[in-house]
Amino acid sequence: MPRRRLFRAAEAALAVLLLMVGTACGSRLPESDFEHRERATPAQDGTPIRVGIVTSATSPVGGGTFTGPRDGAKAYFERLNARGGVDGRRIEVRECDDGGSGVGNNTCVHRLIDEDKVVALVATTALDYAAASRVSHARVPDIGGQPLGAAYDTWPHLYGIYGSLAPRRGTTGWGGKQYGGTEVYRYFKREHGARTAAVVSYNQAASAAYARLVEQGLKAEGYKVVTEQVDFALPNFRAVAADLKEQGADLVFDAVDSHGNAQLCEAMDAAGVEVTAKVTNVQNWTSTVPDDYKDAPRCRNALWATGASRNFEDVGNAAVREFRDATRSLKTHSQWQLEGWAAAKWFTNAAKSCTPQGVTRGCVDAYMNHSQDYTADGLLLPVRFERLAEPPKSRRTCLSVARWQDGRGWVSQSDMDHTCFDVPQLPYQQ
Repeated sequence: MPRRRLFRAAEAALAVLLLMVGTACGSRLPESDFEHRERATPAQDGTPIRVGIVTSATSPVGGGTFTGPRDGAKAYFERLNARGGVDGRRIEVRECDDGGSGVGNNTCVHRLIDEDKVVALVATTALDYAAASRVSHARVPDIGGQPLGAAYDTWPHLYGIYGSLAPRRGTTGWGGKQYGGTEVYRYFKREHGARTAAVVSYNQAASAAYARLVEQGLKAEGYKVVTEQVDFALPNFRAVAADLKEQGADLVFDAVDSHGNAQLCEAMDAAGVEVTAKVTNVQNWTSTVPDDYKDAPRCRNALWATGASRNFEDVGNAAVREFRDATRSLKTHSQWQLEGWAAAKWFTNAAKSCTPQGVTRGCVDAYMNHSQDYTADGLLLPVRFERLAEPPKSRRTCLSVARWQDGRGWVSQSDMDHTCFDVPQLPYQQ
């Protein structure tokens, strides 16, 4: 079951908001640059299996914003190599920082695919995935990438970490529209009795567009929706907080950046606003909450995160415990790191299936193309890739939910495999 939620799937809008500058579309490299024949390398010669990781590590959004999936994937491959690799062959990781621009993304893809001849891309996290069509044309499987844009619902051979139901023939979704469910809103309504939800945004196009998507989903679930918009240059979060208290909001969703979120929480604490949940997304599901919200203890302890993967702090689970043990040296932990780890595991499963005939792009791609209900040993909700001719009107979708509590960190609120709802699928455009 794919989990392309309305709340989650529009995160590209937030990335654009954070950027606040135009990123180049990227130069178009000749198609011939990506055309070459591959040969299977015999396992007996012990040559490494080469994979590429493209990350917008130094994008204008800020250092470290997009590096979680990369770090998780590298940790998995390091542990795998320490245990003998795949059939005696090491995984050799080739990294490329595209700088968050389309030009840089094209440069990275050209280098990794045409020069380094990687078998696959893993855990791609690109602010501007301008070279997605080039990856697809070269038939290089891109495994477990983060859908910051529409690429993973557009091109074949690209396999996003949450799956896709779209035809993926070069046109986004169905007729240019993608679809997402309302399970996040249904969860808080059914499980916590929420009835009034506020959506806070900037007076900026990307922020306002994201806020409209959230508002659409909330209204579909029968919420009273309170919209709050602030000036991007001089945001008055105190006024917002006062109105939230006056309106009696149960939930607060936002379309503002991390700094704005911290300011909003401080204003809510100062105004004495108490809510059932201040809901954030998987990108902010990190161990840095105490520092990020150090001046807003009440709001901090009302933070909830939703996603499609098992809580990285759920160390009672064997697969999570393995991830945490292997990433012990990292200063911080995040849900995106766990999803990068899952992406690397996914590639490894594909590579192992190919060892009899040779680990090639074609073999790995064939494995991925038939991946159904993949869970990475329970780290992910079952991922599917289907090519539906028409968009689904409704789906049974599940979600992972966690709440921040000082002294305990992110505490899982339910079993993600059984927190499921039959919800409508609503159209949106990025």
